Amino acid sequence: MLSENKKEFIEFMMESDVLRFGEFVTKSGRNTPYFVNTGNYRTGKQIAKLAKFYAALINDACGDGFDGMFGPAYKGIPLAAAVAATLYNEYGIDKPYFFNRKEEKDHGEGGSLVGYKPKDNDRIIIIEDVITAGTAIRETMPVLKGAAKVTVNDMFISVNRCEIGKDGGKTAVCEVMDEFGIKVHSIVTVKDIYEYLKTDAKYGSVLKNMEEYMHKYCVF
Repeated sequence: MLSENKKEFIEFMMESDVLRFGEFVTKSGRNTPYFVNTGNYRTGKQIAKLAKFYAALINDACGDGFDGMFGPAYKGIPLAAAVAATLYNEYGIDKPYFFNRKEEKDHGEGGSLVGYKPKDNDRIIIIEDVITAGTAIRETMPVLKGAAKVTVNDMFISVNRCEIGKDGGKTAVCEVMDEFGIKVHSIVTVKDIYEYLKTDAKYGSVLKNMEEYMHKYCVF
């Protein structure tokens, strides 16, 4: 049964045109009938509301038990900034955040990281939008490990698509846990979205496409 919080978040994504239905291609190259694009959050009200969902999840999962938060370029950048502010405003948790450039800067302060400079033994959490096949996290970890000897135990995302990873057989989230020791926390899962859509007959064709896709790529 869906909690009110999950229902509210799914409706919020749909109202913001972030959760979309149609024909899309994911970063992993899969043709998907639904897509989550956090780049479509465009207003102060939207990013403030989104950050509250993330901050509540982080507070529940680890409280202030971390040293900094990292937002991978590009979509993780505004997420990390907004969540850092909300954690402070809502829970009194004041933590630094940082993000990476896609291309390393060779002037000014240089380097590929902007904001907080991680130190050895720092506990870093990652703020990201979704995980499909785990492609993005495999690009992110070398950036973090190249900056300092940090520990990354937790990652926070909007939607867990529950999809098989690059090797198949288990989800990308499980692969991330096995490969990097990172626990992935999501506000909702694809199964939550599916259950929500089942309550409205107008999503009949969408549900059929989702069922086919989930049967092919998802593990629950």
